[in-house]
Amino acid sequence: MIFPASEAPIHIIDLIRKKRDRGTLTEAEIRSLVNGAAGETIPLEQLAAWLMAAWLNGLELNEIRALTVAMRDSGAKFSPDRLGKVAVDKHSTGGVGDKTSFLVAPIAAACGVAVPMISGRALGHTGGTLDKLEAIPGYRTALSLEEFEAVIQKCGASIVSQTPALVPADRVLYALRDRTGTVESPGLICASILSKKLAAGLDALVLDVKTGSGAFLRKREDAEYLAALMVATAEAAGTRTVALMTDMGQPLGAMAGNWIELVESVELLSGKRPDQSEDLRELSLVLAGWMIHLGGQADTPEAGFLRADAAMADGSALTVLMEMIEAQGGDLSVFEDMAGFHKPGATRVVEAWETGYIASMDTTMLGWAVQRTGAGREKAGEPVDPHAGIAFHARRGAYVEKGQPLATLYATREAMLAEPEALLRKAILFSESAPEAVPLVGQIFARENAEAYLAQKAR
Repeated sequence: MIFPASEAPIHIIDLIRKKRDRGTLTEAEIRSLVNGAAGETIPLEQLAAWLMAAWLNGLELNEIRALTVAMRDSGAKFSPDRLGKVAVDKHSTGGVGDKTSFLVAPIAAACGVAVPMISGRALGHTGGTLDKLEAIPGYRTALSLEEFEAVIQKCGASIVSQTPALVPADRVLYALRDRTGTVESPGLICASILSKKLAAGLDALVLDVKTGSGAFLRKREDAEYLAALMVATAEAAGTRTVALMTDMGQPLGAMAGNWIELVESVELLSGKRPDQSEDLRELSLVLAGWMIHLGGQADTPEAGFLRADAAMADGSALTVLMEMIEAQGGDLSVFEDMAGFHKPGATRVVEAWETGYIASMDTTMLGWAVQRTGAGREKAGEPVDPHAGIAFHARRGAYVEKGQPLATLYATREAMLAEPEALLRKAILFSESAPEAVPLVGQIFARENAEAYLAQKAR
């Protein structure tokens, strides 16, 4: 039982019944539920029952907005006011080889935007930004809010983990969703993602919502709905937000793993432009362009793109990244010989088993292949191998000859190579003709068209 101040007592069993019977919870009821989760005063079995009721019957827009704000306010919040800059962040809904954070954060910071980035770890088939950064000896992801602010003041950007004080309600509810089969709920996903981002005190947010075979939500209409929902919810909470629908029908860039993704990012920021990384470069500039625009440093996203391109070309973005790594305890000497630092336990080159065009890639399966090398985890808390992963040597649509190197596997030990190779062979299909090109960036949602989209869906 919960007794919110200045309100009638609210019983959790009544909230379970109400949502079970397709009722709509009030803001006060949702706030009581969230406070009970954060304070651990509601039994887990009752929270689990409510989550299942919400998963089965859905949440209305007002409920989602109230849940997001209540979760945001369930713990400490970061205030960027003393930074003297507009605070903008980027969030991706996950993917394979998605390392854009290492590019967009320093690029936007080099262009005068403050980037307080709170990131996550690998789980399932998607990689984790924090695991990749922790491949750098000494790099600290767990900073206090005071340390977080100091790094941003010095470098313009900081990439850290969620602190115990930030959004405690989400830690409880997300862990329960993972154990009770209630993860794939647009309303619960929206509240979980945005509560953490909004707790960082952001002025603006750029969302990268994945579509295609490697997306968390594979159906395009589901991904579109989530994108529109997050934009409308964040805007209602006072944060200017856009969402870009982007392709995850193949791994992003050439590398998928931990250290090897950092290497690819640093090479791009150093001016190298390998063909296999061009999609990564393009998407990073588009996302950074939007961040620069929303941060008030460019009149349009297109002008922001040009500023981002210049920051990459002149080396200023690379300088920011290295300053940030050093400020968070990272050993910069490993970047003097990046190939020499890479010491996987076992390596295997997989050659093309057919001649033809790469027609399609099951990117989720490729993500599991990366995970099976030792680069990812199946359960929260498991260690990852910083040197494991997969380097892809050909993109979707490429014409390859039988026997041509297709990918290089890096695993923790020799015995771990067979399963990722088998998954890779199942995930890649060949054809005699080239597949149709898929645009890297599709629909873009801003406040107006997001609200119109949701209104149309509600009819």
